[in-house]
Amino acid sequence: VLIGMIMILPIVYIVSSALKPLDEIWMFPPRFFVQNPTLKNFSDLFRIMSNSVVPFARYVFNTIFVSVVGTTGHVIIASMCAYVFAKHQFPGSKLMFNMVVTALMFTASVTAIPNFLVMSALKIVNTYYSLILPAFASSLGLYLMKQFMEQMIPNSVLESARIDGAGEWKIFWKIAMSMVRPAWLTLIVFSFQSLWNTGPTVFVYSEKLKTLNYALNQILAGGVARAGAGAAAVFLSMIVPIVLFVIVQSNVVETMSTSGMKD
Repeated sequence: VLIGMIMILPIVYIVSSALKPLDEIWMFPPRFFVQNPTLKNFSDLFRIMSNSVVPFARYVFNTIFVSVVGTTGHVIIASMCAYVFAKHQFPGSKLMFNMVVTALMFTASVTAIPNFLVMSALKIVNTYYSLILPAFASSLGLYLMKQFMEQMIPNSVLESARIDGAGEWKIFWKIAMSMVRPAWLTLIVFSFQSLWNTGPTVFVYSEKLKTLNYALNQILAGGVARAGAGAAAVFLSMIVPIVLFVIVQSNVVETMSTSGMKD
């Protein structure tokens, strides 16, 4: 309980800061909890964004579109690849999976230049594709789904389905995906959170294609006068991933509790 209270303190502080008037934000010594809560920070935030070159709704749409499409594609493609790695043997499978594991070691900043060169060659720079396609190819989802399919799907179940006449597509969608439901729900949380927090990037330079995180960073860079609006912006950027996690938290906990177990 004590550790849980400590871990929740940053969330409580962000909520409290979003409701603080400007004089409380800069009060010294600072106070953890708000004394005179107000919604003025949110009204200031929307006033600032209403005066921007691109409407605030456009940034929200870009973020939602990229997050939903990128997450959906990542979960489907990662699950399909993981099923093949986990339940089928083919020449070079171990080498290919080792390459996937090795790819987990590299951060996005390390692969930024090669990714830009590839996207430039494909002529998808400054399009939604430049934000979505890298999410499709993320190695984390493939690794996670492969490990869980090996642990949670007995080969006997798949063999029984084949004997009954089920094809590989039906086995994958109806049996495999239903048996690893907690795993792909957990992957949805991880992937959505990563895409939702997509910030300024060299792949997109058109203002109409930039995400909410970029707009909020512009507000935070506005200095002392925008401190209240910045606090409200941080709260709004945080609340959506938290709500998504709360909705699927039981499946995430189940995924963590079964990690490393064998039949």
